[in-house]
Amino acid sequence: MKRTLLTFTVVAIIGLTKTTQSFAQGSNIIELTGHIIDQNTKEPLPGITVTIQGTVNGTSTNNQGDFKLNTKAKYPFTLKISGVGFETKTYEVTGPQSNLNLSLLTQTILGKEVVVTASRTQESILKSPVSIEKLDIRAIRESPAPSFYDALENVKGVQMTTSSITFKIPNTRGFNIPNNFRFVQLADGVDMQAATLGVPLGNAIGPTELDIASIEITPGASSALYGMNAINGMANLLTKNPFLYEGLSVYSKNGLNHTGGTGRELSNLTENAVRFAKSFNNKFAFKVNLSYLRGTDWLSNSYQDQNPNTLNTANPSFPELSGSNNPAYDGWNIYGDENNNAVTLSGLNINGKANQSLIVRRTGYKEEDLSKPTVENLKFDAALHYRLNENAELSYSYRFGQMDGVFQRGNKIQLDNVKVQNHKLELKGNDYSIKTYISTENTGNSYNIKPLADNLDLTHLSNNAWRDLFKNSLQTQLNSGTSLTEALQNARKIADNGRVEPGTKDFADLKNTITQINNWDHLNAGVATGTATGGAQLKQMSRTYHANAQWDLSKHINIFNLLVGGDATIYEVIPDGNNFVDFKRPIAERSQPLANGSFGDQVYYKKFGGFGQITKSLLDEKLKLFGSLRVDYNPEFTAKINPRIAAVYTLKEKHNLRASFQNGYRFPALFEALSFVNNGNVRRVGGLSYINEGLGYLDNSYTLQSVNAFNAAVNKDVATGLTSNDAALKNRGLLAVTNLKATEPESIKSFEIGYKAVLLQNKLAIDWDLYSNVYNGFLGQVEVAVPATDKINTDASVLDMLASNRSKQTRYRVYTNAKNSYNNYGSSLGITYNFSGNYTVAGNINYSDITKNKDSDLFVTGFNTPKWASNLSFGNRQILPNFGFNVVWKWQDAFNWESPLVNARVSAYHNIDAQVSYKMSKSTIKLGGSNILNNHYIQYAGGPTLGALYYMAITFDNILTK
Repeated sequence: MKRTLLTFTVVAIIGLTKTTQSFAQGSNIIELTGHIIDQNTKEPLPGITVTIQGTVNGTSTNNQGDFKLNTKAKYPFTLKISGVGFETKTYEVTGPQSNLNLSLLTQTILGKEVVVTASRTQESILKSPVSIEKLDIRAIRESPAPSFYDALENVKGVQMTTSSITFKIPNTRGFNIPNNFRFVQLADGVDMQAATLGVPLGNAIGPTELDIASIEITPGASSALYGMNAINGMANLLTKNPFLYEGLSVYSKNGLNHTGGTGRELSNLTENAVRFAKSFNNKFAFKVNLSYLRGTDWLSNSYQDQNPNTLNTANPSFPELSGSNNPAYDGWNIYGDENNNAVTLSGLNINGKANQSLIVRRTGYKEEDLSKPTVENLKFDAALHYRLNENAELSYSYRFGQMDGVFQRGNKIQLDNVKVQNHKLELKGNDYSIKTYISTENTGNSYNIKPLADNLDLTHLSNNAWRDLFKNSLQTQLNSGTSLTEALQNARKIADNGRVEPGTKDFADLKNTITQINNWDHLNAGVATGTATGGAQLKQMSRTYHANAQWDLSKHINIFNLLVGGDATIYEVIPDGNNFVDFKRPIAERSQPLANGSFGDQVYYKKFGGFGQITKSLLDEKLKLFGSLRVDYNPEFTAKINPRIAAVYTLKEKHNLRASFQNGYRFPALFEALSFVNNGNVRRVGGLSYINEGLGYLDNSYTLQSVNAFNAAVNKDVATGLTSNDAALKNRGLLAVTNLKATEPESIKSFEIGYKAVLLQNKLAIDWDLYSNVYNGFLGQVEVAVPATDKINTDASVLDMLASNRSKQTRYRVYTNAKNSYNNYGSSLGITYNFSGNYTVAGNINYSDITKNKDSDLFVTGFNTPKWASNLSFGNRQILPNFGFNVVWKWQDAFNWESPLVNARVSAYHNIDAQVSYKMSKSTIKLGGSNILNNHYIQYAGGPTLGALYYMAITFDNILTK
């Protein structure tokens, strides 16, 4: 199938390439030369783009403001002259001319931006049918953020989640998670998602600082035009075309972080990049980019107890075991002390009372001892462009990224030497494009922190052996009159004696062994196919095959504009026997290698889609109507239809009112659909129906929440003299049958209204939106227990749920759909004002909330969004000749964070970013800081403590150009 997809795309490109030969209007080559200056200063303007409207033909001026352009276009034709910070100008060429002398006026850019992402065609940002934000080259340069990607955090409506220096994920309009697969990120039309990890890797394989041209962000659902995963929005990162941006450029940034209070010593952060681009006779061009970043990562060092003694999973009957005395402590950023490592000490004699029970959890390891402090990110890309004629540009590009860092899925994962690369072939003209690409993913030396901690403990003792040693020591001390709290502390020391400790050679050696084994099962966990040390390696490899095309048929139709397109994506997963398996193999053999060393046949996951969009202008161009319809199909599900209708009305040429409604869906990501990993003696399984065959977790299981409540009640009754079996049967009504259904795609219905205007002679810009979303079938994880002895609701299945019978339960964490609908809503307001002397003040305020449901759901959905957030900036790009500055103040409200790893409240925070810049003829020096007051904060519960980053960056542009 994948060969058919690629063959079809290449044949289509070749065929259209031949067809476009007829699009050239003339046979004689016309050479245009010209000189462009600043109308005010009369100085030559370098880097001004000159394009021929209606074609792909264009070039840019050199350092002397000169340009040369060859064309076969027939007279008359129109030149479009544009540059960052200057008013776009058109010039009609009616006949042969020698040397064109043109000038541009400096202008503010409020409302002048042209965007493509909102409707997949060029349009004024003021008349976009949905919310869209844009950062162009000047906005990026003037931002006080350390990188262009960090500048996204200052954009209206964007919430940034930082897991690592190299791993930052934007989100809009709620339901935020560190591995955000609901927000799509494209780089020149290529999905930056690492398929099996299920998330775009920040900007780790995206454009470099020198090659980024602009960023467009569409908050909210974009599924109607971009397919099944863009239900929370998307970011489109657009790079520089080598025909328009030539020369050699060099970038170097040096910074300092961990300046106090973040858990690590003062550290250096460096990033260096180089870009070279060259065109030949306006026919052939190429570019090459290389960048390398190295630094000391942020550290997750908050250790709040998320299993306090008030919960039934601790020991509320013993109030003295609260706080630091809690033997069932489950700390943030400590691993090995989770629920799967809880043991029940029964039959204790405490304070003269017999048959007492205590829940105790094993001693965990801190994330700082399990993760790696140093992160690196290497990026390389190259592109070849060839203009076949005026309306056909063929290009091939290659992109490679290698990265380290920490990111959170169900657990924290240490990314180490992850490699992602893609090859893209594209043919585009003024009204069409055909694109195909192949992306590959290899997780390198990465490992999962949770099984690493579990297996460090299990290599010391099994849970049962540790429990017995702990219990015997505890009872001995209690019998000698030691207090309960002191006896528990002493018993833990005795049970942990011989456990490898951080900082020792034994710890380092065992950790190294475990992280190189891809089988996470341990013999001491009672798994016959496990190993003596267990493993934690994350060994995932995949290939993604994608093709898409679109054609603007507007010039062939008189009554309306029509855009049509389609796409196909095939994910190919290479089974590793742990995270992904060949489901055709018997269950007992799926984790075992075949004679050839593989774990079975490749696993495929496919999706196909097509769309059409009609636009029509009425009432003398005052009213513009949009209607689109998209159909998406995945063989695992029924076809889904995504419509969008929208309207934009312009009042008195300044006020633009918009309204839109759209429906969208999201197919489960690869990990949500197809995973099969045993993690901490709990198997994470994808939601596709056939995975359940032979396992029974959909229709033969109890919820873990009810199992915990059941065992808490049993312990109370045992303390009164009942046997554990009698207490179990007495409390059987507390066990809740799960009754899960096979996973279906998520859906969203989204309604939005908005207003954009540029007023006061282009000095004031206003952008406001109001939205409401309804989610159905929200995807999440629920943990269940399948009885081994008999079917649910039998006496035997009830007894299997006793904590002492843990070996008779098979635990699964299942991806499934929520039963409730969820309605979230919000509004954003952005205002920018330019006043005398090039000063600019801008601000935005964002509100987001969710309606509470009366009934609880199978799992927490994790809205994870502050109700209020705001940014305020003040700057001047030229307060003195060649000298500028910018300051941004950021604030967000406290909010509740819910996830499978941590549930807690995230405190409100505010910080200030600032930068000053100095421009010379071919270089710019930027001195700045992020969070310059070094306020310590986290962006999500369990996330790293963030502090200040101070930096100096120097950029040399067009070094070799004359």
